[in-house]
Amino acid sequence: MSRPRRTENGRIVSRPSLYKGRNAIERMFCRIKDFRRIATRYDRLARNFLAAVCIAATVSYWL
Repeated sequence: MSRPRRTENGRIVSRPSLYKGRNAIERMFCRIKDFRRIATRYDRLARNFLAAVCIAATVSYWL
């Protein structure tokens, strides 16, 4: 992935496709953090936590 470049006038130029993809991922993580079980990590086992994250991601994707 390429980093944004500065032009001669100091303005940062980035590709819209990269911004769109990064924005989608940031919104997905924000939605997942809305699930209290995920944000506080109630599950002690990593496999249970991963399962809860998968379920939360699936629910937030379809809503």
